[in-house]
Amino acid sequence: MNNINDLKFKVSEIFYSIQGESTLTGLPCVFIRLQGCHIRCQWCDTPYALEIKNAGKEMTVGEIMPEIEKYNCKYLLLTGGEPLLQTNSLPFMEYLCDIGYTVALETSGSKSIEGIDPRVIKILDMKCPDSNAWKHNDYTNLDIITKNDEVKFVIGSRKDYDWAIRVIDEFDLNRRTAAILFSPVSGQLDLKNLAEWILEDRLNVRFQIQLHKLIWGADAVGV
Repeated sequence: MNNINDLKFKVSEIFYSIQGESTLTGLPCVFIRLQGCHIRCQWCDTPYALEIKNAGKEMTVGEIMPEIEKYNCKYLLLTGGEPLLQTNSLPFMEYLCDIGYTVALETSGSKSIEGIDPRVIKILDMKCPDSNAWKHNDYTNLDIITKNDEVKFVIGSRKDYDWAIRVIDEFDLNRRTAAILFSPVSGQLDLKNLAEWILEDRLNVRFQIQLHKLIWGADAVGV
């Protein structure tokens, strides 16, 4: 790939931590958080990564790679903000796969995932009604996902829960994806309530909490 080291990004932060969500929860991971997001989810826990103008640090791939390599970790997560707003993220993820990294992408589901290298684990965060951002969902993504990918629903209420079930059924997600993730909104929905709903309805989904917040606290940054 020509000139990969010259590709530029607006970067919010790069850090090494424990993966707190997805089926890879608990693994050490290098997080590359890109700056900028075009939606404003009610539950956003990284507001410092939202703005794109006069925010973040401009870095080339040539500058990013030493920051990644110093951790000697082969699992990477590209997140945001909304990383797909920066179109250079596609060739960058392909390059990372080519050189031996396991690459995951966390995206809001508002931008098309078409054209992303199939080796990338796409974690699609579908916005539920209570998020006030569900009008941004691009449902065509649910026709593109593969068994390598995961779909996440952040649940704030019984209304969100019921809506998520309808989406799962309509798009046959249990057959199409590697995992369906249900996360309760911290401080909004009791963990036990969501767990009991899942058990009562015999859902084939994975209940998860944000492990990094349990370890370091809800307000910690760079973890």
